[in-house]
Amino acid sequence: MEHAAVVPEAPVRRKRGRPPKNASKAGVSKPSVSTVEKVDRSPTNEEQGSGDGSYDAFDDHAPKAKRKAAIRAAGWKEDQSLIDVIKHNGRVINHAVKKWIERYELDPKPATIEILMLLFEACGAKYKLEVASFEETNVDDVVVSLVELAKKGEIEDNFNSKQKELKNFKENLASFWDNLVIECQNGPLFDKFLFEKCMDYAIALSCTPPRVYRHVASLVGLQLVTSLINVAKMLSGQRETTQRQLNTEKKKNNDGPRLESLNKRLSQTHEKITTMEEMMRKLFKGLFMHRYRDVDPEIRMSCISSLGNWILLYPSLFLQDLYLKYLGWTLNDKSPGVRKASIIALQNLYEVDDNVPSLGLFTERFCSRMIELADDIDIAVAVSAIGLLKQLLRHQLLTDDELGPLYDLLIDEPPLIRRAIGELVYDHLIAQKIKSSHSGRKDGEEESSEVHLGRMLQILREFPDDPMLSTYVIDDVWDNMKAMKDWKCIISMLLDENPHIELTDVDATNLVRLLYASARKAVGDKIVPAADGRKQYYTKVQKETFENNRRKITTAMMKKYPQLLHKYIADKAKISSLVEIMGLLKLELFSLQRQDQNFKAILELIVDAFFKHGEKDTLRSCIRVITFCSTDSPADLQDYAQNKLKDLENDLIIKLKAAIKEVEMGGDEYSLLVNLKRLNEFQLTKFVPVDSLYGDMSSILKLLRDIDNEVKCFLLLNMYLHVAWSLTFIDVESPESSINELLSKRATLFEQLECFINELPNAPQEGRIGNLLSYRVCVILADLWCLFENSRFSSTKLHRLGYHPDISSVEKFWKLSQQLLSISDETEEEDSNEEYIEDTNRDVVMIAAAKLVIHRVTKDYLAAEIISHFVMHGASITNIIKNFITSLRKTAKDEMPSIFFEALKKTYQRQALGNESLASNTYSDCKDLSSRLSATFGGAARNKHKWEILKIIKDGISYAFSDAPKHLSFLEVAVLPFVTKLPISDLLEILKDVQKRSDKVNINEDPSGWRPYSVFVEYLQEKCAKNDLQDEKEGNLPKRRGRPRKAMNVEGKRLFDGHESSEEDSISGSEQDDQDEEEDEEAQQPLIHTFRASASKLRSMRVAQPDSSARQAGSGRTTGTDH
Repeated sequence: MEHAAVVPEAPVRRKRGRPPKNASKAGVSKPSVSTVEKVDRSPTNEEQGSGDGSYDAFDDHAPKAKRKAAIRAAGWKEDQSLIDVIKHNGRVINHAVKKWIERYELDPKPATIEILMLLFEACGAKYKLEVASFEETNVDDVVVSLVELAKKGEIEDNFNSKQKELKNFKENLASFWDNLVIECQNGPLFDKFLFEKCMDYAIALSCTPPRVYRHVASLVGLQLVTSLINVAKMLSGQRETTQRQLNTEKKKNNDGPRLESLNKRLSQTHEKITTMEEMMRKLFKGLFMHRYRDVDPEIRMSCISSLGNWILLYPSLFLQDLYLKYLGWTLNDKSPGVRKASIIALQNLYEVDDNVPSLGLFTERFCSRMIELADDIDIAVAVSAIGLLKQLLRHQLLTDDELGPLYDLLIDEPPLIRRAIGELVYDHLIAQKIKSSHSGRKDGEEESSEVHLGRMLQILREFPDDPMLSTYVIDDVWDNMKAMKDWKCIISMLLDENPHIELTDVDATNLVRLLYASARKAVGDKIVPAADGRKQYYTKVQKETFENNRRKITTAMMKKYPQLLHKYIADKAKISSLVEIMGLLKLELFSLQRQDQNFKAILELIVDAFFKHGEKDTLRSCIRVITFCSTDSPADLQDYAQNKLKDLENDLIIKLKAAIKEVEMGGDEYSLLVNLKRLNEFQLTKFVPVDSLYGDMSSILKLLRDIDNEVKCFLLLNMYLHVAWSLTFIDVESPESSINELLSKRATLFEQLECFINELPNAPQEGRIGNLLSYRVCVILADLWCLFENSRFSSTKLHRLGYHPDISSVEKFWKLSQQLLSISDETEEEDSNEEYIEDTNRDVVMIAAAKLVIHRVTKDYLAAEIISHFVMHGASITNIIKNFITSLRKTAKDEMPSIFFEALKKTYQRQALGNESLASNTYSDCKDLSSRLSATFGGAARNKHKWEILKIIKDGISYAFSDAPKHLSFLEVAVLPFVTKLPISDLLEILKDVQKRSDKVNINEDPSGWRPYSVFVEYLQEKCAKNDLQDEKEGNLPKRRGRPRKAMNVEGKRLFDGHESSEEDSISGSEQDDQDEEEDEEAQQPLIHTFRASASKLRSMRVAQPDSSARQAGSGRTTGTDH
């Protein structure tokens, strides 16, 4: 630390804005306000610490009386200390600085002490410097005394205080030092005494263990550099002006006083700039180079933000690799805030084109890390990094190969990342702003919508077989791409109205999907599932915008819609999306704009599409849209839509009757299958009176056993839906006739299902597709049992409708379900029909079985059977059973131990029967099931459900000894995981019980058979012995107060080889040093302060804890690493 300089004589300072007293006598003209003084005002006034910013009444041009009145109104008091001004009255900071300068001009020494006392008080310490001994006072001695005050707990933290009156403390403190530098630029700034002292103390305090000292000193030091840069920039402007004037005088060959004056002014200005740059370097080396790797992420973040600002404001000094490297290193910081600060600083640098050449080496070295940050674990960091990559693209500093991995983020889960990548894709690939900036396109000149849509279609060609991926891309780019809202242009391209544009079939399909998705976005629908699943709420303005968009889409589509439907009516890949658009239109406009004929033509074409296609999506879209038109159209059009819906229903019944007759006569089954699909989609929406067809469908199932399984599936589905609708339409007042008819139909359906449930388990098919009928039978049967469950009707007039299946039927149902659960959903079949895959897979079978238990149809047998499959069929089935157990706890809490035990026993027996050699059986499924079930009693639930755990253990022990040693392995594989959830006191009782059961048995006769028993007993004995030893230790050794001893520090990883200087040490290494300092300091603090410091330290270190690191490592994203 440098020794104190000699106190200079009191400088003579010219009052700003008015001449010296003897100016008129000396014949000197009154000087005008200089350019520097004018510029000085703006940062001072704008950076006042108050909420209202500047205070115009302080201007020197205002009359003196008004100035004083305004200052008094702002709360100025003559006896107010500087720290009180900063704490409570930021509006008078500028005036307080001027008053202090007046005191400094009269006597520099006490004024300097006042400033240093302000620095100490800002740190929260009360320490007094003596004027008499000030010159001999050593900085290090003062700082050591201040640290001792912190150790004793005799400081207050104003910097991080939550008090309302201190909410502007940080801003006011920074504003004070900024004003001080600006007001001192014509005198004390260059006296090599005042600011040398201030810098020495700020640097020294920034290296102390107390965190609040480092916070305050870092803020002051960083603000000093920023303020010095502002003054240096103004002086640089003066120097350039003086140099131009000097060059002009030299050309005139005038060697007079004017030339000498200019030379002197130029030399003085240059000397001032050099002095300030030396001050900046001193603060950088003494403060920044240590605090940019501080243990506190807030200090690191402020350092990096300030450095980015310095480079931007003063590139002549800071825009070089010596300083840029710190921004690159902190891209690897473990704190998201620091990484984001570094990214934003770089964004600002790359925005200035003149900076790019100087950033060449830096870009080459850190480009790969910038790309990695686009997939950062922190979403805000990732979004900022994507913005930085846009800047690199603008300057053509990234190759297409480097951009490739970024496009995968278009289908990432967080919407903010997807939108940021979508903006990048739009700028780079669609609008091609980067390329256009180098191609000579005029500013404001935009390409046509056709060009942008053509490029978008080129991107969508990458996802020809996955409409959902295309939807993700459309959703990401939609906000930026105006061409997606150019409805007329899209329609024109689809109708081939532009002879210069030719669409391939794939492009036309993608453009139809784009039109439908874009229209949904425009009216406020979500086209991509929300990550959190929460309902979206819109403001009144947003709703009005959506309504206006609906009008625009309707106006654009109204006349062209029939042409689009007519052109693509036979194309199954396009017709569904085109039909769905009708549901987004504002139907009132058809009447208001006299487009009734177009409305009717559209409905006619949709009806034609319904009978032309047999695919689920198209049929569902047609039914949905016609139903929508029949309820939401204007009155006259609504009648027409309702009549069309009725005609559609009648035509479908006629076609279905004809198809049934054709099949009965031995004809083709295709027509019957397609019309059954149509009827199924119809019945999913509304009741269809097919009473006359019900008997015919039953007859086909009974008589024509060799028809295709898919036809049987849809016959059963339509029969079930008709029974369900019939239950809804029963006349409650006089239900007898309706009940008798419904019972007859239900009996017919049960008869068919019973027949299939008897046949199908004995005739298993290969693969999932071959078992479509089995899936349908299981689901329909379970739904039918739940629909007519006894308790729903027992106390009503409809009690006759109650139904309870016998146990044999439930067993047959579960036998068939188990066969289906053993079939993998991932099995790929070339000719498989994936249209109804969501209705025919293992998940729906397990859900159907679970519903039977939850709805109390059957529980005693099926609950344990379901749980026994907990860990057998992958993550999806596991999640279903996990939710099933949660629901079961609410309805059958007291029965859970018995159910769990039965599930374990069934799994154990199933594995025992599946292995010829019992000795070689590992019972892996039983072990996994026991681990998963015992885990449900972890944490707080352990004590709450203690009786349940004990019952499972006791039942398990009884079962294990019921046929010893044959069943003893049940102790090890099923009971042991539950034992670990009990306290030691209960383990002693269990140990006694188990040992008592084996008292009269010689286990040495069959050591291999009794091995599980020995393992079980040894575990219990070991746990009990450890508890006894722990009790003994606790009785002999006194408890240690305070924190546990810290673990050995491990040296942090270095990002670059060859780091030897202190300025290039790793962040983690610095943090360890700071932690050592702080912990050494805290070791002597009162216990309460130790707790506070420890809690603060843990909060700052949270991202470095092992658990957190493990979670981040498993998240699939990159995170900052210590460097």
